[in-house]
Amino acid sequence: YKCSLLVVDDEPSILDTLRIFLSPEFEVLTADSAEAAQQLFRQREIDIILTDQKMPRVTGVQLLEWVKQEHPRTVRLMMTGFAELEETINAINKGQVFRFLLKPWQGDILQETLRTAAKSFMLERSHEQLLDELRQLNDKLREMNAELETRVAERTKALEEAYHELEHKNKMLEKLALTDPLTNLPNRRAMDRLAERELRRRERYSGPLAIAIVDVDHFKDINDRYLLPGGDKVLVDLARCLTGSVRTVDFLGRVGGEEFMVIAPETDMQGAVVLGERIRTTVESTVFTYKEETIPVRVSIGFAIAEEGVSTDYETLKH
Repeated sequence: YKCSLLVVDDEPSILDTLRIFLSPEFEVLTADSAEAAQQLFRQREIDIILTDQKMPRVTGVQLLEWVKQEHPRTVRLMMTGFAELEETINAINKGQVFRFLLKPWQGDILQETLRTAAKSFMLERSHEQLLDELRQLNDKLREMNAELETRVAERTKALEEAYHELEHKNKMLEKLALTDPLTNLPNRRAMDRLAERELRRRERYSGPLAIAIVDVDHFKDINDRYLLPGGDKVLVDLARCLTGSVRTVDFLGRVGGEEFMVIAPETDMQGAVVLGERIRTTVESTVFTYKEETIPVRVSIGFAIAEEGVSTDYETLKH
């Protein structure tokens, strides 16, 4: 790559000489005035400018100030005579000249100065390219990070939704595992857990506890006469009847074919008698029907009582 070099001087012979001398190493452009140089800058990018100080209308200092303002990447050099050193210092301060050459210039010094300027320009351009590539890389990394964060957020949300769905299904399965499908009451497994939990609670508070088994009298006769649909209808209606007979603190479940269990916390023998009678009379006064035919339903109730202050366990109460 040849750096472009614009030589500005109002003497045509100097321009021709420098064009021939510098062309092997540079793409040499020439201008005989500051205005002509500015016109070239408007047409294309120029890497290096070498201008004489003494020119009509616009001086080299003024031209380099303009270049510094409009084309700051261009490396700026000035040619000046011994008598113009004060102007040269002014050029360095105002136009930030990279180097200045004294007239009459020597070929080897001129070449070396321009080679150094070209090397400086190439290094700066390479540096800017690296910075641009680094900016592009940073932009790409930010885009990738943003995309990754979005994907992680989406994945996290999907996993959370899947977890909640699984948790919900597990709860449903657990509920199904602990629920009697016919009556929607707790099943035997659930009632066993509830009874053991209440007995553990008694270890801390030592209150009485009553556990009742409610059995439908002659249920086989009901099944024989009304078959399975009629028997199931009686059990469903009986579950509803028993639910209305117990307290809100009591637990009711179906533990067998026609057997129901009631767990009554803080209930001693006297309370169990009252509860049992309420259940019995409520069932007896309830009208059970199947296909518009009334079915008489009676229940038998047995209680196991853990009196206050008496230590016991579930196995003992069941037997």
